[in-house]
Amino acid sequence: MKCNFGAGPCILPQEVFKQASEAVLNFNDTGLSILEISHRAPEFEAVVDESISLVKELLNVPDGYSILFLQGGASLQFSMVPMNLLAEGQTAAYLDSGSWASKAAKEAKLFGNVHIVASSKEANYSYVPKGYEIPADAAYFHVTSNNTIFGTELFDIPSSPVPLVSDMSSDIFSRQINVADFGLIYAGAQKNMGPAGVTLVIVKDELIGKSGRKLPSMLDYKIQADNKSLYNTPPVFAIYASMLNLRWLKSKGGVAQIEKENIAKATALYAEIDRNPLFKGTCAVEDRSRMNVCFVMESPELEKPFLKFATERGMVGIKGHRSVGGFRASIYNALPITAIHALIETMQEFAEQNG
Repeated sequence: MKCNFGAGPCILPQEVFKQASEAVLNFNDTGLSILEISHRAPEFEAVVDESISLVKELLNVPDGYSILFLQGGASLQFSMVPMNLLAEGQTAAYLDSGSWASKAAKEAKLFGNVHIVASSKEANYSYVPKGYEIPADAAYFHVTSNNTIFGTELFDIPSSPVPLVSDMSSDIFSRQINVADFGLIYAGAQKNMGPAGVTLVIVKDELIGKSGRKLPSMLDYKIQADNKSLYNTPPVFAIYASMLNLRWLKSKGGVAQIEKENIAKATALYAEIDRNPLFKGTCAVEDRSRMNVCFVMESPELEKPFLKFATERGMVGIKGHRSVGGFRASIYNALPITAIHALIETMQEFAEQNG
């Protein structure tokens, strides 16, 4: 049995793979492939409408927000956010909790002043900074809710005196949030929502078109919202597959139910890491991510043998990010708890042979 712990593109449910593959041959009995259907066709407009409706339902998005399906990944949002929200002469505040947060701040500096309110870089991003002050005169405050590379997660959403912006690429739809706490949420789809190629943006309407900048049409939230993400040819297949995955999530009981399952999966794996004398976690316990479980060997010389051992037993994608090493088990929504049990058994078997 193959167990996919890869950090992204993500594991998706088998039924979503099956439905998407059928649509590649014949989409909704049109006789056309989803790969060739016009994005202006009524059949695809219905896909966009349902996708928007599912996002709103699953996240309880209040009135006054636009749902956008864009391209360029979260990395393009690092630039689009300050382009659209940061007026000339203003300062944006950022929480530096990991590599992606740092990259987001770097891009924002191209468009205005950036104030880093706190950073955990000195501790190799092993915890989420706390006890900081958010400037009341900032244009917005940016956080990264889950640190994919280092394995920390922001569980206590800060109360912000300015619009709160969050990169939720790797924990969107994995836990309940109050969208009303945020001015803007963005997320690359390829962790929990769908395949790579589409980026979800949830933006408060009152923030759109207020920066005073002249923006390229493709990078203007207002133009994208006015055109319902159809200003140009969108990533048709990625949106369709995301819709199928959101349908699956709804059928399971929605975000509340999947959060319970994610807690159970993460709790079981962290318990084994803490119990097994060969392994140890790398992050502050209170900040441990439910999505990306990072750990190392007590004896570094055993890392290569364990990786080989685990790979031979079907554990795919557990090697840590190239910048940090060690191991990372990404346990996104569609990963069944049986895969967690399989990894735990692999760790126990390796310990028995090498303890």
